[in-house]
Amino acid sequence: MAEPASKKVETVQINQATFQKQQSFLYYFVKRGIDILGASAGLLLTLPVFLLISLLYLYGDNKGPVFFGQTRVGKGGNTFKMYKFRSMIVNAEQVLKNDRALYQKYLQNNYKLEPHEDPRITKVGQFLRKTSLDELPQLINVLKGDMSLVGPRPVIVEELKEYSHRLDEFLTVKPGVTGYWQICGRSDVGYPERADLEFYYIDHQGFKLDFKIIINTILMVVTGKGAY
Repeated sequence: MAEPASKKVETVQINQATFQKQQSFLYYFVKRGIDILGASAGLLLTLPVFLLISLLYLYGDNKGPVFFGQTRVGKGGNTFKMYKFRSMIVNAEQVLKNDRALYQKYLQNNYKLEPHEDPRITKVGQFLRKTSLDELPQLINVLKGDMSLVGPRPVIVEELKEYSHRLDEFLTVKPGVTGYWQICGRSDVGYPERADLEFYYIDHQGFKLDFKIIINTILMVVTGKGAY
């Protein structure tokens, strides 16, 4: 006796759903392994850079903490401290908020200011940002599991409103050290276009796209495009 067509369709749909679930599990499992290996290798290779930058802050004109930790929103809406080499003066956020006009401009300009008008950025910090060296400590976040090598950039709490139309989806993905937004313009691309780019990654994430992003990120770091 032939199996009813509706039952066949249902069986196919269940099998496809199972395959997609297994494929998704494999992707995230392998991706976590790549994150651990990649971050470990990156930290070992850049250890001399860590030491040199640390010396600049310990003995240079802008003495103070080497690292800067800012609260960002991660997967599941959990917050974490994202690490960077400090590119700003001590108490930078308070200095900015004390200038109400400049702080409003900062908010209206997609949480960015031009380097020449930002009183927080140090001379060493300008170099670190232009070369993207300030991002290196995020490899520590990758090892901790807060971030991935590739994913949407972690945002501050105030930026969540930019993703409100698909916020639940945005929070299902671990944020990355680099991502699709970076290779499409980085700081040259603001909201709402930035959110569209992040959602493109969420909708199309996979090994092929991750590899493309990593290669293009290396090229952009070399050219310094979109970094400030």
